Amino acid sequence: MIDKAGTFPLAGRSVKRMGYGAMQLAGPGVFGPPRDLDQALAVLRAAIAAGVNHIDTSDFYGPHITNRLIREALSPYPDDLLIVTKIGARRGEDAAWLPAFEPDELARAVEDNLTNLGLEALDVVNLRLMFDVHGPAEGSLAAPLKAIADLQRQGLVRHIGLSNVTPAQFEEARGIARIVCVQNQYNLAHRQDDALIDMLATEGVAYVPFFPLGGFNPLQSLALFHVAERLSATPMQVALAWLLQRAPNILLIPGTSSVAHLHENLIAASLTLPDDAVAELNAIG
Repeated sequence: MIDKAGTFPLAGRSVKRMGYGAMQLAGPGVFGPPRDLDQALAVLRAAIAAGVNHIDTSDFYGPHITNRLIREALSPYPDDLLIVTKIGARRGEDAAWLPAFEPDELARAVEDNLTNLGLEALDVVNLRLMFDVHGPAEGSLAAPLKAIADLQRQGLVRHIGLSNVTPAQFEEARGIARIVCVQNQYNLAHRQDDALIDMLATEGVAYVPFFPLGGFNPLQSLALFHVAERLSATPMQVALAWLLQRAPNILLIPGTSSVAHLHENLIAASLTLPDDAVAELNAIG
């Protein structure tokens, strides 16, 4: 089913464009253990069974929770599975999201990801910038990125990506290291990265939108509802299908803690939106 959306190269792999994001497997507020451990493990196994070969995670989800779940559910890992993680933040005791940019913090984060995932090297590590926790904000990423590049030279990190970044920060970054992907917030209603997506497509760099369905505030639009009704699909399936048709370098990682919702999301890979629907949806942003 998800093969219909095609693939895009990431980190030397041919990655299916419909993947899975593990953030929602942790407890409320992405903090603490899941409400239902067996269901969390079942979601991960169902994703792999459905053909997903790209999972997004981080050791600051929980913290440590989602990576340990991934290891328990999926290790030994399928040969074609690409696990992408991110560092640059940590969780406070009150569940706050805090920056963790110092070289020793980044090194510790890589070690924690390796330990909890049960890996000897991380396929892709995204540097998650925290100049503003709510969205991209300007500031030099040179110091933390050079620290990650050093970990790459040590063989602990194979490829480097960026998260929550501006176009200027991307340009700064690729003067320091090869960047294989960018992970920013983007969806039907949050379109600030339109130009960046198009530029990355010409460069062959993957763009991975987080909150593709709106995140903690799900997308709500009469236009989206009406298009979904005409196509006998759900609004969320249409929103995901729009992203897949938006640009060939977009890789999706919708998250869920429900097997039924997982399968509902994956159906979007086989949904083709007609031109009039795309035009109507484009107007939302």
